[in-house]
Parts: sequence; structure tokens; C-alpha cells
Amino acid sequence: MRVGATTFTPLSPASNTSTVKSTAFSPVDYVVFALLLVLSLAIGLYHACRGWGRHTIGQLQMADRKMGCLPVALSLLATFQSAVAILGVPSEIYRFGTQYWFLGCSYFLGLLIPAHIFIPVFYRLHLTSAYEYLELRFNKTVRVCGTITFIFQMVIYMGVVLYAPSLALNAVTGFDIWLSVLTLGIVCTVYTALGGLKAVIWTDVFQTLVMFLGQLAVIIVGSAKVGGLKRVWDVASQNDRISGIELDPDPFVRHTFWTLAFGGVFMMLSLYGVNQAQVQRYLSSRTEKAAILSCYAVFPCQQVVLCMSCLIGLVMFTYYKEYPMSTQQSEAAPDQFVLYFVMDLLRDLPGLPGLFVACLFSGSLRYLALSLARTISSAFNSLATVTMEDLVRPWFPRFSEARATMLSRILACSYGLLCLGMAYISSQMGPVLQAAISIFGMVGGPLLGLFCLGMFFPCANPPGAVVGLLAGLIMAFWIGIGSIVTRMGSGTAPLPLNGSHFPLPSNLSTIAMTTPMPLTTLSRPTGLQRLYSLSYLWYSAHNSTTVIVVGLLVSLLTGGMRGRTLNPRTIYPVVPRLLALLPVSCQKRLRCKSHSQGLFGDTTVLPEKMSNGMLKGIRDKEAVAEPIKGPLHPGSSPTFIVQETSL
Repeated sequence: MRVGATTFTPLSPASNTSTVKSTAFSPVDYVVFALLLVLSLAIGLYHACRGWGRHTIGQLQMADRKMGCLPVALSLLATFQSAVAILGVPSEIYRFGTQYWFLGCSYFLGLLIPAHIFIPVFYRLHLTSAYEYLELRFNKTVRVCGTITFIFQMVIYMGVVLYAPSLALNAVTGFDIWLSVLTLGIVCTVYTALGGLKAVIWTDVFQTLVMFLGQLAVIIVGSAKVGGLKRVWDVASQNDRISGIELDPDPFVRHTFWTLAFGGVFMMLSLYGVNQAQVQRYLSSRTEKAAILSCYAVFPCQQVVLCMSCLIGLVMFTYYKEYPMSTQQSEAAPDQFVLYFVMDLLRDLPGLPGLFVACLFSGSLRYLALSLARTISSAFNSLATVTMEDLVRPWFPRFSEARATMLSRILACSYGLLCLGMAYISSQMGPVLQAAISIFGMVGGPLLGLFCLGMFFPCANPPGAVVGLLAGLIMAFWIGIGSIVTRMGSGTAPLPLNGSHFPLPSNLSTIAMTTPMPLTTLSRPTGLQRLYSLSYLWYSAHNSTTVIVVGLLVSLLTGGMRGRTLNPRTIYPVVPRLLALLPVSCQKRLRCKSHSQGLFGDTTVLPEKMSNGMLKGIRDKEAVAEPIKGPLHPGSSPTFIVQETSL
């Protein structure tokens, strides 16, 4: 069912034979671009020199838990959102219309749920790594499995992030590929290893402002050159680029309202709910309230970024209707369209092309135009943290503070060098690169399912968690690799852009942005090909659901939590209260009791939460229980008090 929708076809390449327009940087552009890297490095050096010799492991990894709401919010926005917005979204709007704009509907639940469910649980446990939660809830085996999965995901991702955008910029600006890779890698590694999380967050703030300035410059100059925003909208409407609401519930359709608004929620949860890069920022806040407010503050920022990116796409469409692309530009990969547009639009304004390319390096995340000091540094810091907290400290609990701090810096540098090596391997992978990038998009869903399994289902046990995670990863790789091998892509069958070149998608969340719509009617896929054509925005939902379903089945078959200790602070309290409404026989099978009898049969009370969000009397990660005081009704079991953040 389609309401107010228009049928549009992808924009065909301009049929002109004009020569390639100059895309050379002026000296001013080089100065502006270099200034970004210098300032980013200076921030790291400043925070390193300011406390050199006095940095503790907590200051290095968690910014001493004293960060304010605004810098944390901008850092949250910078880590995962801005790259797609800068290059992928304008290209999507330029070729297919504004249907993608409805993804903004998913931002509400995608940030509200982390703010009131994940953040309170993580913050009150006083975690450093998100994967510490898995040990508190399950055991060390589950924690190690989650950590290794995260490291595998991020190392592959960062190598591609370093190499691919440098390749794209080489084609557009003439930058040497390996000089670009080396420069980005060194700058990110240095200011991350020396300055720690505080340097990363403040660099995020600076680079986010650069991102906004770069996008704003393109919108203002571009709309002025084509006759104003009203004319931009009119031209887009006349050429069927303003789309209506597509209400088709088919999950195999590339983009519908349901796919964008609800499938996008799971994608947001995997990024803003359980990803270490984001959790680490939440936990660096001064208080739990500040962490929640920072999550709220991301919502309007994301909407602004999405709207600006969509406007750039519409301005670009109008511009090239009047000033057609050159032959070489029209044959380029779609992700390079924005770069060509910026160089064409701003080439007579020295400094502005450099500002936008600086914006590109500040805000891009994904392949063929998505790189950035900020994103890579976030990942370096997160990798060093999870390695230190999940793989080193458990085996060397008496590690001194000085040695732990030094080792954390060495780990950040080591991961930086490892990712430089991965960037070189990426250059040799050829078509396999497509599969390597897709792996990153296939891991977030199973990890989300693992955390949800532990947080929402008290009966889930360690065997169920491990088997569920493995099942989710197997399902994710099966569908993801199958879609690549069969060239089905995400929800539509991709066709070569120029008849000989198949665009390599950045990951499963941007596959459709680099894949043109078919120009002819294709036969409807059947069997496994039908499964492989699942829309990319449902990947996180599908894979996380697989983990939960398989994990629950295995947990129930292996006796649930019978004979095991369950820390009530690792469970979100709404679910146990809902389970209390079940019949007693079901509660016993699920190893939970009615609220009046004491949930989980525990005779403890949760420690009182102090004003900073931490638990009173808690000095380590272990739960400290205080016995219930006061009279109890005869024949009843003690209960415990559950701290809860209301919606």
C-alpha cells in the first residue's frame, strides 16, 4: 500500500561529453584541510601534556567520569552518524528521492530505549567495558566471546575506513593514497594513545562543528547558485524526487516506511545501546542524569544532520539538472558524486573545498568516502579499553595502576598499527573487500541480541547465551554473504553501475546507497534468493531476534538459572515485574517468584543509588547486598527493592 507516493526512476548519467572539470585544491584549501589534522593532534597532545605522569587508567579510558552532557552528546553523534549523513545520504536522495528521510522516525525509540534501559543498568554497575556486563550477568566465557566478536568487528572495519576514503579522495583531489592512510592513522593513534578518552571526546566536539560548517557551506552556496531552496524543492517535485509514505509491509522491499521507521530502531539500538564506543561515552558522564540527557541531546542533532544531508542531495540534483556532469563524473561510483559536486560548486571559493574535505575526514565513517580521524580514534580507544578490561585485567588482577595505564597506551598504538596493516590488505582484496566490509554490518545485531537476552530474560543462562550468539552470527553471515555472492544486495538486485563495475558497498547499512535501482523489471526471487534479498535495515532485527529465540530455547532446555546465582542489578526491573503476573508454575519454571514472594528468591536489597548515579558502598564490580531490615509478614519471603528509571 502506498500513500501519496510517486513512482520515480533513478537518475541516469548525464549524456554530455564535456571534459572533466578541475578538482585541484588551491593552496588555501590545503591549509584549511591541514589545519584540521593539526588541531586534532594538538588536542591530544594538550590533554597528554596536561596530566603526563599523573594519568590513571580511569582518566585515560573513562575521562575520570567527569564529562559534561554537551561534549558527550556531540561525541555520540560523531562516532557513528555523521559519515553516512555526509556522503551516503546525499547520494541516496540524488538518485532515488526522499524516501530515506523517514529513517528519522526511528531515532526517537532508537535513543529513548538506550536512555531509559541500557544507560541506567550500565551506569549503576560502574562498568568500564560494556562486556563486563556479560560476565556479571552470565560468566567470563560469555564476556570473552562478546569481546572477541567486538574486536573482530572493529579491526576489519577500521582497516577499510582508513583505506577506502583515501582511495576516493585520491580520485577526486589527487591526494596520494598511502600518504593519506598513513597521516590519518598516525594522527588518530597519537592523540588517542596520549590523550585518552577525554582527548577523543573533545576532538569529536571540534570535528562535529567542522562537519556542520562544511555541510552548511554547501547548502548555502549551492541553493544560492540554483535560485534558492524554493526552486530546489520545485525541481525535485517536478522530477519525482519528493516521495510519499510507502506502507508496504514486505521486509524484502528495499525501503518502506516500516523498514525505515522500525527496522531502523534495531540498527540504532545496536549502535547507541550496546556498542562499546557509545557505552564508554555514556559512562564518562558525571552523573547518570547527565548520561541520559546526552542521549536526549543526540536526537535533535541527528535530525538536523539528516535534514542537512537530504537538502544537499536535493541541491545536488537541481545543480546537475542545470550544469550536467562530465562523462568521467557520471561514470564514477555514486559515493563520489558528492565530492565532485563540492569541487564543482566551490572551486571558485578558495578555502571552502578544503573545509568540506576537512568535514569529510571529520565526519565520514564508511567506505568510498567515509574516513575520519574521529571515528577511527573512537574505535582505537574502545579496542584498547575492552582488551585491557576484558582480556588483561581478569588474568592479571594485581596489575599496578602505572603499568595498566602504560599498557593501555601501548594497546591503542598497537591497534592503530594493526589497522594500518589491515588497510594495506584491503587494497589487495579486490572484490573480497565487499564481503569484508559487510562483516561489520553483520555483527552488531547478534551483539544486541546477546545483551537483550541477558537484560530482559532472567531465565537465560550462560550456555544459552553462547549458543544464541553463535546462532545469530551464523545466521548473519549466511544471509549477508549469500546476498553478496548472489548479487542480490539489500532488498533489491544490484546491477553494475557502468556495465562493468559493481560498486562495493560500505557495509550492510549503506549497501543500498551505493547500488542503483534496476532499470528493468526483474523476476521475483524465490527460495534462498528470497531470503538473501532481505532489506539491509532488517538485518539487526533479524539477527538479534535469532540470538534471543535460540538463547531462550537452549536456556530452558538446560534448566535455566536453576542452581546459578543471578545478580538482580543486571536485569532491567520492568521485565521481572511483568513475569510476576504469570502463574506460579510458570514462574518456578523460569526461576522467578512473584513480587510479593521476592523476585528470584533473593533475600537482598539493592544498594541505594547516590546522586552521581553510582551505588552507595560499591567500590568494585561485584554486587554488594545488604540484608533486609524490619519485620516481615509471617510465611512470606523477603523482597528486595529495585531501582528504576521511569519512562
